Amino acid sequence: MDYRRKKKFTFFTIGLIFLLSGVEYAVILPTIWRYLQTLEAAPYFLGLVLSAFSLSGLLTGPLFGYWSDRSGTTKKIILFANCFEIIGNFMYFMGFSKWLLLSSRLVAGIGTGAGSSIFGFLTRSTSPKDRATAFAAVMACRQAGLLIGPAFNIFLRLCDFNMGPFAVNKYTAPGLFMCLMWTLLQVAVILMYWDLPPLEKGTAKWRLTGQSREEETDQGLVEEDDGEEKPLMGSQEVGGSYGSVVASNLPGRDSPGASNATSSSPPPSPEPPESQAPSSSVKTVSICREFLREEVVVLLAAQFITLFNQTALETMVTPMTQKYFSYGELENSVMYCLCGVEVIAGFLFVRWLSQRVADRVVLAIGLTICNISGVWCLIFLANPLGTFHWQLTEFIIGVFLQVLGLPFVAVAQVSLFSKITSEKTQGFSQGVRRSVGGLATILGPLWAGGLTENMYIMLGMMMALLALLTMMLAFSYSRLVPPATEEEVDVSDNCG
Repeated sequence: MDYRRKKKFTFFTIGLIFLLSGVEYAVILPTIWRYLQTLEAAPYFLGLVLSAFSLSGLLTGPLFGYWSDRSGTTKKIILFANCFEIIGNFMYFMGFSKWLLLSSRLVAGIGTGAGSSIFGFLTRSTSPKDRATAFAAVMACRQAGLLIGPAFNIFLRLCDFNMGPFAVNKYTAPGLFMCLMWTLLQVAVILMYWDLPPLEKGTAKWRLTGQSREEETDQGLVEEDDGEEKPLMGSQEVGGSYGSVVASNLPGRDSPGASNATSSSPPPSPEPPESQAPSSSVKTVSICREFLREEVVVLLAAQFITLFNQTALETMVTPMTQKYFSYGELENSVMYCLCGVEVIAGFLFVRWLSQRVADRVVLAIGLTICNISGVWCLIFLANPLGTFHWQLTEFIIGVFLQVLGLPFVAVAQVSLFSKITSEKTQGFSQGVRRSVGGLATILGPLWAGGLTENMYIMLGMMMALLALLTMMLAFSYSRLVPPATEEEVDVSDNCG
């Protein structure tokens, strides 16, 4: 099979992985509240179970990412992680007690850690210009799963039979269904997924030069291979805050002719042999400097706050629809299905928009929509008033605005994050980013689950976080650009 077909099949399989992650979320979330009620769980237990899934992903994401950075492969990591999805969903199907249900989500959450390896792979397999488009497509696959999931739930709720000692009903069937789906995905990964290291290394050179020159590919690969044994982050990456790469490369040492031969490896400089000895301390300092830069902190804050608010509202939605509208599993499934349609449309629009405007513009648009949504929810959903139809209208508008802002923020922050962090350690970097998001998805349900009767406090805190993020974005807006963009500008000025 030629390289192009392998690439297509590999990207298709990645789409399947994210599709199933969305399906799992959509088939479990509408019924998990009633499932816990049948097991005599207290209301706060809903937040614990939802947070358990994220806790596992938070802990395993950086580990899987670091594994992929060191090994240069992702296939075996995906196969290993999917085993936990299979086991966890089977435990969910068994469902003998609320504690087994909690444990099942902990185990299944380990499988989500492979997402950091996949995002690292995508970063190394796409050019900065096309990265937002690729990320939007992958995220749209997950949202397609959120759309398809409720449709499966409509049929799964009709299950009512026994399979040996296990009861298969509308509450346990989603676990068995997802166990089978993840098992089939293992076969798909084995047959249709390939690790493509040459492509990953070839795009690293494109990232710094801003050009794709076939005659330099061999040279770029050799230079990458020579740098494999360097510390976790090279000297260029350590000093990779905005303008620092340019400042160290342009003066004196680089001629216009030499700049054409620039690769992802830093320019050679005389270093004493003993500088390689304290490698662990170098790695620690490099990591600290990488993730404590102003622009990185802003993007990680955007990741945390938007996911915190999203999961808090999702935790609130099911009890709220039950209380005010008497919704059951069918109505909730239809609601999530409609939300999935809106989100997919949003991702398609963002995919188109990201090719025409900068990532930071997309991020600002999404954050504006999120602020409008936060104000609306604080005014109208904290204490719904009026007739049934008016309350339903308030609820629909609030959910619509909340879902509308998600694609803008999600695509912009992950695309920009991949461009301002080291390309050689993208697995670990994406693991850190996803861990920050995992922490948000842990705290969000816990915050909302304990304040379902104090909506003003819950929504007020969420609005305060959005206001903080808005100020951070405003003050750091000028720094939210890829380093390569600044380098190209400076090089063109120098040549002129």
